[in-house]
Amino acid sequence: MKQKLLDKYNVPVPRYTSYPPANYFHDGFNDYDFADAIQESNHQQPESISFYFHIPFCLRLCHYCGCNSYACPKPEIVDRYVEALHKEIDLVLPLLDGTRKISQIHYGGGTPTVLPAVELEKLNRHVSEKFDTIENPEIAIECHPGWMSEQNWIQLTIAGFNRLSIGIQDFDKQVLKTVHRKQSLLQPEEIVTLLRSCGVRFNLDFLYGLPHQTEASFATTIERAAALKPDRLVTFSYAHVPWAFPRQQVLEKAGLPSSDEKSRMFEAARKILCEADYQPIGLDHFVRKDDELCTALQNGQLHRNFQGYCTRRTTGQVYAFGVTGISQLGTAYAQNTKDIMEYIEKVEAGILPVAKGYSLSQDEQITREVIEMLMCNYRIDWNELSEQLSLPAESIKQATAYDEVRLHEFATDGLIEFDGNQIRMTPEGRLFVRNIAASLDKLMLGTNKSFSKPV
Repeated sequence: MKQKLLDKYNVPVPRYTSYPPANYFHDGFNDYDFADAIQESNHQQPESISFYFHIPFCLRLCHYCGCNSYACPKPEIVDRYVEALHKEIDLVLPLLDGTRKISQIHYGGGTPTVLPAVELEKLNRHVSEKFDTIENPEIAIECHPGWMSEQNWIQLTIAGFNRLSIGIQDFDKQVLKTVHRKQSLLQPEEIVTLLRSCGVRFNLDFLYGLPHQTEASFATTIERAAALKPDRLVTFSYAHVPWAFPRQQVLEKAGLPSSDEKSRMFEAARKILCEADYQPIGLDHFVRKDDELCTALQNGQLHRNFQGYCTRRTTGQVYAFGVTGISQLGTAYAQNTKDIMEYIEKVEAGILPVAKGYSLSQDEQITREVIEMLMCNYRIDWNELSEQLSLPAESIKQATAYDEVRLHEFATDGLIEFDGNQIRMTPEGRLFVRNIAASLDKLMLGTNKSFSKPV
């Protein structure tokens, strides 16, 4: 990677896992607005339903974590929280059209696997007994292998989960100790063998940009991971945002890799995985060539919602339960309160626990489609979008901050190729796809919001 490109483009920009980004949400959006948005979502696309459960509790907090997580409270609080999840389900489900189908159920955190599998199964059953599912829905959960025995893994498969996301982060013991991450209880090779025998799909998740990581050490980790042949492998770039998550300040004392070192880690990992016959997907995913995400990318139909990368078949509007859960509807977002006791008390009182949200304007809805196409498929086809949105291509460009002078600059620097019909990321430019997306975003014109850097 040329240092001059890093110097020029490694500047704070949104991650664009949603549009607009979550730091644009505001408290002028309340529970009544959310109830209206849910009912309106029955007539919006995508038609399928994606349920998300946020389990915020962790037995031990990792220093790098940018998730909404909390140290595990007393058992009676955890029990009340789980009961509140069921009550929140009962507040939301009557607002949904019963003829719609579930395409995804996803658990994030925190550490969702701190809950007994029997409780997770009850939550799955509570939503799935009200709706049919599409063929082969994705029922997924994020797992912390540091706390899971052989029986714990088996119980998850019995509870109905068909994809497990395993947060390895790194195989290096010094790295894990520094970031306060508990090592896997079982050897990764044992876990993989066990899950394969149960017929469960799984991905291994890693984080680069942590203290003590180097290009060589991370390459060693990824080589070991590739040898395990997971269905998917994820290499997340550590986002250092201590103003949002103060516990990350601890890592500054240990020392963080430079942006240049981080970019070399990613490129080394990418080379190893491509040679192992994995296909890069989006910013950070690698999948096997027979994965439906690979097919979707080849067809220009890769999609993303808050559950992660998905296909048009599995995507759905997202209805989130639990503290800080974000619902992602056709024309609105709603985020629940982050205070656990406030969440429990509101739900027990029959109130949707919304803290903030956002209603998208027509231009923002258009911009969302444009940025999503770029972030997922590394290209924008204005004619394809015109057909998809039933709008003239010029009107779509006008809804964004489209600027040919800026695009020419990106092209001169080798990040993109473009003409009047398409914008295409070059292989060298893909690391900076967020920068290209930001150049099309009217909300970025004069913004005072804070974001992480691409590298």
